Amino acid sequence: MTHPSTPPPAPQQASWQLPPPPWATPPMRPPQPPPALSPAGQPLASFADRFLAYLIDYAVLFCVTLVLALPAVVILFFSIAPDLLEVQPDGTPVEPDFMDFFVPLLLIELGLFLVLLVLSYVYYVEMLLRSGQTLGKRAMKIKVVPLDPDAKLTRGAAAKRWLVSYVATSFLPGLIYVDGLWQLWDKPYQQCLHDKFAGTVVVKVPA
Repeated sequence: MTHPSTPPPAPQQASWQLPPPPWATPPMRPPQPPPALSPAGQPLASFADRFLAYLIDYAVLFCVTLVLALPAVVILFFSIAPDLLEVQPDGTPVEPDFMDFFVPLLLIELGLFLVLLVLSYVYYVEMLLRSGQTLGKRAMKIKVVPLDPDAKLTRGAAAKRWLVSYVATSFLPGLIYVDGLWQLWDKPYQQCLHDKFAGTVVVKVPA
């Protein structure tokens, strides 16, 4: 009488195993630091966002200045061109009077500077006062808010920002770089110098 054959016992796994090689294990990612927040709990704008917004705003004002400057330069050229082309009876050109050229040019530059100063005030103060954003900040989805969560952005605070970021940097060489780069090492709210002077921070706008 034959008995049914029984299957051989399954091989037992070893109680020890070799560790996987280093290349088979995904590298451990370091924990990401929490995003920097304003006193109101809003994410702060990055340096890249603020720099790109500055470039957009600068391009807007540059284009406006160019539109205003071109007619003034054309008028100046046609007003002094007859003197530059004048010749003496012997055929030699008449030397133009330096003051006749320098004074009108100086007056045009002064007028353009004053006009641009007014335009920059309207752009950086009055526009900022309405929504906390210029065209550049709106494009980069960032805005200016008071450091105090319970306060509202005032004309005085916006004017202080403009005085440092535009007026002072126009007269003090190098201040524009110190002011703009200050955000990189400022803690905890990543403020530029004009933010500190005005008591403001720049935050991301929710999408």
